[in-house]
Amino acid sequence: MRRFLREHSLTLVFGGLFLAALVGQFFAGHADYNERQAALGQPVLSLGSYLFSADFLVDVVENWQSEYLQFFLYVTATVWLIQRGSTESKPAKKAGRETDQEQQVGAYVKPDSPKWARAGGWRTAFYSRSLGLVMLVLFLFSWSLQWVAGWYANNSDPLAEKMGLFDYFLSADFWNRSLQNWQSEFLAIASMAILSVYLRERGSPESKPVGAPHSVSDRSG
Repeated sequence: MRRFLREHSLTLVFGGLFLAALVGQFFAGHADYNERQAALGQPVLSLGSYLFSADFLVDVVENWQSEYLQFFLYVTATVWLIQRGSTESKPAKKAGRETDQEQQVGAYVKPDSPKWARAGGWRTAFYSRSLGLVMLVLFLFSWSLQWVAGWYANNSDPLAEKMGLFDYFLSADFWNRSLQNWQSEFLAIASMAILSVYLRERGSPESKPVGAPHSVSDRSG
């Protein structure tokens, strides 16, 4: 058990932090929602009712969709785009899909490679792009949830203009919710890309060795 916890500590710790933050958001959001309802003379919701409300769902998934958009764009854009000296970038000479030897496929597959990496044909082609595809699907799914939940929450607000589902997609509220999250994700990626050129965090895989030159883009030099 101790070995399992150590070897999976990154996922377990951040999974725990996610759950703690989600629970905190739930209670804070419930209190904020009821304060606004009371100020307007509208009925308040119990904890159970708020948990399954569109207001809580839209607040949650609007953050999820922006995170998955960030990761989809990041894992696909970094195939081709580079930042010299950044740990978030490949060296310029490796830009692109790389060779079969570098990717350990085709004639260079290993006995313990994943099954679909060894299969060849469409399965290997699909598997070689599976991370980006899954991130794209998760983004589209969570963004769709934000759309529907936001539309329902808007139409449940007695002070808001009622509109159809596709009208809500074109509304200022929907795009404000989306873009305010997207811009923060894009800023975070750009900041990490450039700051990792010049700054270090000893022992972190997200950082070059402390003494590595600024111009080096990977840990191996």
